Amino acid sequence: MSRIAGRFTRVESRRRARKLVLGLLSDLPRKNCWTIAEWAGDKTPDGMQHLLGRAKWDADQVRDDVRAYVVEHLHDDEAVLVVDETGDVKKGTDTVGAQRQYTGTAGRIENAQVAVYLVYAGRRGHAAADRELYVPRSWTSDPDRCRAAGLGDKTEFATKPELAARMVTRFLDAGHRAAWVAGDEVYGGNPRLRAALEERGTGYVLAVACSHEVTTGAGKFRADMLARKVPKRAWQKLSAGAGAKGHRFYDWAVIDLTAPQPGSQQLLIRRNRSTGELAYYRCYSPAAVPLTTLVRVAGSRWRVEEFFQSGKGLAALDEHQVRRYPSWSRWVTLAMLAHAFLAVVRANEHDRHPSPDELIPLTCNEIQRLFITLVIQRAFDPVHRLRWSVWRRRHQARSQTSHYRRQAAQA
Repeated sequence: MSRIAGRFTRVESRRRARKLVLGLLSDLPRKNCWTIAEWAGDKTPDGMQHLLGRAKWDADQVRDDVRAYVVEHLHDDEAVLVVDETGDVKKGTDTVGAQRQYTGTAGRIENAQVAVYLVYAGRRGHAAADRELYVPRSWTSDPDRCRAAGLGDKTEFATKPELAARMVTRFLDAGHRAAWVAGDEVYGGNPRLRAALEERGTGYVLAVACSHEVTTGAGKFRADMLARKVPKRAWQKLSAGAGAKGHRFYDWAVIDLTAPQPGSQQLLIRRNRSTGELAYYRCYSPAAVPLTTLVRVAGSRWRVEEFFQSGKGLAALDEHQVRRYPSWSRWVTLAMLAHAFLAVVRANEHDRHPSPDELIPLTCNEIQRLFITLVIQRAFDPVHRLRWSVWRRRHQARSQTSHYRRQAAQA
């Protein structure tokens, strides 16, 4: 917390931010301003809501501090920046960026809010280093709606690959280094993102669709057509990384591509050893690298899924109940900090105290349990709990009355 203390102009906001981060790390079944305020000992949630909505502090500056913290403690010369988006299902149309759109969280089209994250993945661990909210055209074409949500009148539409390029550029411009970028088909199919990475000399392994066209010395082909031409001896069994049930073994093949720009361009093909299902990756590196390196980078993409799971499960990344952009950016930035803390403690513990053979290494989940039990376990007297019960019922009664009045007026 001392890293971000200087970003707050008032001591009250700084102390409140500390309470909020501790609350995000707590074992509350649901985490929002109400529950965290009660857990922290506040009489009402007004202070927490003020911190997220009206207090004077810059969430982007705190984001920069989180990024520096992650890179410093999880530093790896062969680190991979993984970009991916996640959606949070929402009710109504007033939440910033919400509209009916596909979200992998639900696996279908839902009324949802979608954000793109940049995850720093190295051998010591992984954590989010940046975030951008995806604002659909239905929002950017309506300045009044953007203004009401705290976005600003001149908010311009940006695709998810453009948001990813913006975050990677910010990461590199800050003086940090990453050898590779990985992402799924949304990002691999975007030529502008690939060109931006090549201009910076940053290697990438980005998934592409089977219909993606590439150029070889023999001409232009679809990726799936090239896969049919790969001889049996060209496939190699390699691990894409360790999973919960052991190494993830696939068959891999690589085809050299031609391009006018300097550097090594390749098409990487992955084949499932059980089903035969194929996946394709567009690859670039400033200098030629072995197949094992490309496979390692491709396997790093699963790190972002692990971040979404642990970030939401342990640090309440998706439990914000806010509508305006400033509140959203502040909540997710502090949630990123809370998760990064767990990732850094995990990495340090693995280095300092290697686990014996009969124990698995400490996980972020176990570190959170120990931290809750040994450091931040809180207990308050019945008066505090009863006061909050009365407050909630009074607030809910006012909300119910307001809803009934609005319904009667519409009728």
